[in-house]
Amino acid sequence: MADRFDILVIGAGVAGLSAAAALAGSARVAVLEAEDQPGYHATGRSAAILAQNYGNGLIRALTAASLPFFDTPPEGFAAAPLLSPRGLVRIARADQRPQLEAAFRDMAADTALRWLDADAVAERIPLLRPGYAAAGFENPDAADIDVHALMQGWQRQLTAAGGTVRTCAGVQRIARVNGEWLCDTPGGPVAAPILVNAAGAWADRVADMAGVARIGLMPLRRSAATFDAPEGVDLAGFPMTVDADEAFYMKPEAGRLLASPADETPAVPGDVRPEELDIAHAIDRVQTAFAVEVRHIRASWAGLRSFVADRAPVVGFDDGARGYFWLAAQGGYGVQTAPALARFAADSILHPGAAPEIAGVPADALAPHRIRTNRTQQGGTS
Repeated sequence: MADRFDILVIGAGVAGLSAAAALAGSARVAVLEAEDQPGYHATGRSAAILAQNYGNGLIRALTAASLPFFDTPPEGFAAAPLLSPRGLVRIARADQRPQLEAAFRDMAADTALRWLDADAVAERIPLLRPGYAAAGFENPDAADIDVHALMQGWQRQLTAAGGTVRTCAGVQRIARVNGEWLCDTPGGPVAAPILVNAAGAWADRVADMAGVARIGLMPLRRSAATFDAPEGVDLAGFPMTVDADEAFYMKPEAGRLLASPADETPAVPGDVRPEELDIAHAIDRVQTAFAVEVRHIRASWAGLRSFVADRAPVVGFDDGARGYFWLAAQGGYGVQTAPALARFAADSILHPGAAPEIAGVPADALAPHRIRTNRTQQGGTS
């Protein structure tokens, strides 16, 4: 006999957990997580930065719609602020200046940015090697996100509203039976009329089990490493620094420096590990730009950032499978857009046909049918 709910959510990463918390006050919700804790994969390995100028215009709109939640979360959500000041500076060598100027023009339309000449960049980032940066621009409002507190807050909200998270509950089989989605898990079968696919890099595999057409998800590996800062350097006011071409970034992390080559290497869903060459690229690029000498890597890791072709999230009911809802393809923006996407997903599920919007982003811009439409127009298949 299956345990029955109104809504099943597959995946307890930031997307699934936030949406489940938003739904739990109005429905009986269960979250099914394959690992022994929520947020083990992409969520727990993010750069944990809220950058208002990160991503394309649609992503920036979703981030802007999430800001009120981060700034003023619900009462009792967290014991301390979710955000702490960081700042983000994008820098360019002389040969990269045209790309930097183009990015500034694009992003300044909806983000408060400050242009920096070479002297101002050097003053803002004293660790830069003299003469390396010809110009830059700063987003002074970028902030570190306390991802652990964020996830704990949503889990408390979910359980307080009667919802549940089942860990070590990887879905083994999915079938549509008598108007319900029946999922077999190691702890027994569970069923609900609505199934939310928030499985991150595994979302297309979940679709396969459910007999639903894939969205063409592309999991891309990104690597990072931490190392000691130069002796005597105060990291308190040090901003996240991003290369104009996004060939690397560096930011403070728990008293050390974190660097990434901002790699996007195609990978299969799994518990990915960093490649030595990627970490070597990160360190080489950072040592070229900054007056740092990396003698010892303290830690290194990798995570998966999952995109579809247009690099926008896929959120909405599938046209070809009744009660099947996609909440996937958040790419590298999942944490900072989660509050807005959770509210959008909950509104879409609880009020089907109402066509909710987020900060002017229409439902069709996120809907899964756009993926199939684009493929058909391009002569492909779904």
